[in-house]
Amino acid sequence: MKALAFSGPSASLVKVSGKARCIQAPLRRCAIHRIPAPQTCDALPSKGIAQRSSIVCKVAQVDNPQVQALEKELAKLRAENAKLREELAQYKKDAGEATAPQASTSAAAVAVEAPVKSLKDALRDGIAWPSPNEPKFWDRAPRSEPMPPLASPPGSVLSTERDSTPMHIVHITAEMAPIAKVGGLGDVVTGLARSCQARGHHTTVMMPFYESLPKDQIEGLKHEADIEVPKGYTWDGQMMNGSLKTSVYWGRIAGVPVYLIRPADWNTSNLFRGNRIYGGSYNEMEAYLYLCRACLEYLHVSGQQPHVLQLHDWHAAAAALLYWAVYHETGLWRPRVVLTIHNLDNTGECRQDEFAFTGVPGDWFAQIDKALDERTIGHNPERLNLMKGGIIYSNMITTVSPTYATEVMNGGAAGWLRSTFSREEIRAKFRGILNGIDAVEWDPASDPLLAANFTAQAPEGKALCKEFLQKGLGMNVDPNKPLVAVVSRLVPQKGIHLIKAAVYRTVQQGGQFVLLGSGHSDGVFKAMAAGEFKDHPDCRLMIMYSERLAHLIYAAADVVLVPSMFEPCGLTQMIALRYGAAPVVRRTGGLADTVRDVDAPAAAGGPPANGFVFDGTDDNCLYGALDRALSMYKNKPEAWTQLSLSNMAGDVSWAQSAKSYVELYRSIAQL
Repeated sequence: MKALAFSGPSASLVKVSGKARCIQAPLRRCAIHRIPAPQTCDALPSKGIAQRSSIVCKVAQVDNPQVQALEKELAKLRAENAKLREELAQYKKDAGEATAPQASTSAAAVAVEAPVKSLKDALRDGIAWPSPNEPKFWDRAPRSEPMPPLASPPGSVLSTERDSTPMHIVHITAEMAPIAKVGGLGDVVTGLARSCQARGHHTTVMMPFYESLPKDQIEGLKHEADIEVPKGYTWDGQMMNGSLKTSVYWGRIAGVPVYLIRPADWNTSNLFRGNRIYGGSYNEMEAYLYLCRACLEYLHVSGQQPHVLQLHDWHAAAAALLYWAVYHETGLWRPRVVLTIHNLDNTGECRQDEFAFTGVPGDWFAQIDKALDERTIGHNPERLNLMKGGIIYSNMITTVSPTYATEVMNGGAAGWLRSTFSREEIRAKFRGILNGIDAVEWDPASDPLLAANFTAQAPEGKALCKEFLQKGLGMNVDPNKPLVAVVSRLVPQKGIHLIKAAVYRTVQQGGQFVLLGSGHSDGVFKAMAAGEFKDHPDCRLMIMYSERLAHLIYAAADVVLVPSMFEPCGLTQMIALRYGAAPVVRRTGGLADTVRDVDAPAAAGGPPANGFVFDGTDDNCLYGALDRALSMYKNKPEAWTQLSLSNMAGDVSWAQSAKSYVELYRSIAQL
């Protein structure tokens, strides 16, 4: 026990049970208090000395012979008073620090005893709510505090299934998400490449090094090599053969190894220059023919022997022709070729003299059973078609959904290429493999762009995402209004007249409508946005595109509309499912493969219903499906909630599709 004491015999201060106690020394019985010594009395430290002094003075007046001695004792007492105060102050400070952990523990105990917040309240607390019509609120962080962690649903992580025989797979493409993306092509390349890589395969992507690429988003970017690529040039009206010094760079995009190709000197060749992916000042046909030749040349001179060349759309199709005509017999012997058709709307029409940009004469392939475009037979000059050449020269051909494959072979989707697809050898090597979505990029459980994350097991965040979007766009904040969304390129393929009809119908039925997109058919929506729907509390027509805003819209939407005239696969409806919305789609291509109507008879043992489907192309056909969705939302809230949760829990990832691609690769690879 620590004691702070006066030096004199009269009294001392002792700390007892956290208090300072004044103890009178046993000099004599106290004449005033009549209490036997020793006496203990409670005293505040600053008052104990004064009280003792008063007692001593009164005693001295009674017992006169001791006055002088007591006065001397009192002088000592007063002299030491200041020192006592200083020591006592230091003691308090030391005691306070010693008991701080105990106080902290007590506070923690109180916190534990406090009522636990609901998940929705915990999510809400950290949201940085936008003000109405805040400019580009989607470009800033949606939260001021970290998100409470949620467990990701099935399909949120890449497959852990590993294949026993790894293959080297090289993709040649014009696009790759997220940094070189215009449409779904870029998403498919990244998703398929990552999923095959996760299965244990060596996957590489080869693509243009567009000037517009954000270099800070390419991990480990470095210059790999300079090579001379054979190339044709137009000189004085004649095609001359030469070469173009080409720079090859290496890096990683979304975790996938990538080779980036560009002319070494953009002062002598402007290929791939400009501030966007397509539509630069260069000749696009020349640019993608050069890409095909440069990719093959680099694989050849670097000594690589991939098992599979995976080509994507017409941009890469010429690589199939060049591989078999030039490289297969000159050292690049092992690859087999797969061409994936993402959309037959663009097939790559090419003049024979243009093909010579590859350094190979176009007339090598100007036969009906090769790459000749039969629509131009008898014309002067006759043309080539790169997609047709790729179909002929590839070992296998895939398209992006089983239904679209059927429409190509048996319906009208092949267009003028129907005679090519009618050939038995072509039909035998044609497959429809459904796309997936990148379940890492599109994961509502961990999406960093959302105001609140959510899953089927913890869905509370979806309502907060809807409120966040409504506030940010300056719309009525009303959870009872169904929110219908369209995220799309605005081109005729996407059903422009049906989207327009849906805007009016949704608002008329008491819902809300949000459109995000642009394209050469967006004029009608610009007029609507500037006219009757300007500042409308329940409608926003955003004629633009932002990937960040797209994430917010998918997370907020109750219904996502995809009324395409044709749709080889479509990713929009799968993202909608992933984020707990109900798709309303027209029955075509991949939409027919992925959306099952809630009112259709359920197939025994089949996957659950997940949306609303219509046939036909007029407004009334659309209304039949859209009205059913709006009615269920408003009148059957429990059924709607179950539909939303079921959709969130579904697996729309690349896992199964990547497995199908690997099986196809293995069937043709030289292992």
